[in-house]
Amino acid sequence: MAERSRRRTFGPVVLLGLASGALTAVAAAKPAVDGGGSSGGGSDAFSSTLTLTFDGHMPAVTSLALVVLACWGVLLVTRGRVRRGVAVLGVLAALGALAAALVAYGQLASDLDEQLAQLGIADADVHHTAWYWVALGAALVATACSVLAVAWCPAWPEMGGRYDAPVGSSPDQPPLPAAAPEDQSSLDLWKAIDEGRDPTEADPE
Repeated sequence: MAERSRRRTFGPVVLLGLASGALTAVAAAKPAVDGGGSSGGGSDAFSSTLTLTFDGHMPAVTSLALVVLACWGVLLVTRGRVRRGVAVLGVLAALGALAAALVAYGQLASDLDEQLAQLGIADADVHHTAWYWVALGAALVATACSVLAVAWCPAWPEMGGRYDAPVGSSPDQPPLPAAAPEDQSSLDLWKAIDEGRDPTEADPE
């Protein structure tokens, strides 16, 4: 019963993993922090607003989110130890994206504050946008889905072996049926032609 219930998690976990990885990549391309303010006073006073994205200052978030997506794609077409190894790689990539997003919390705000200071804007109002929190939450969900994949992928359905390259028979597989006499005769004819002999001539005794 436990194995059957885990098989049922295949679709939901894979779809949620793909969606969270894609959302992390999309959110990383959006403004993560924004801020602005006014410089001094008088006739030369001006106001300015700037935004920063992960891609410009913390590109690891986008790159690792794309690795997560690639791992889910490979996981769908692999089996056994290879599938679990790909799932482990997905966990590492998702954790990396999550860690990079957490580090970016202070780094992006500091970078934006410095850029505004260079424009002459002191005490700028800098804050994180909704896209930052979307990226952080999506990376967290992607990590959780990847961990579940490592734990449950042995019980998940696998791609059929009908498209695998044929290999030699194993003890667990029944031997291939022998060719019919008509097929054997045809094979003999083609073999004789390939060897440069006339198949219509009788073989010498």
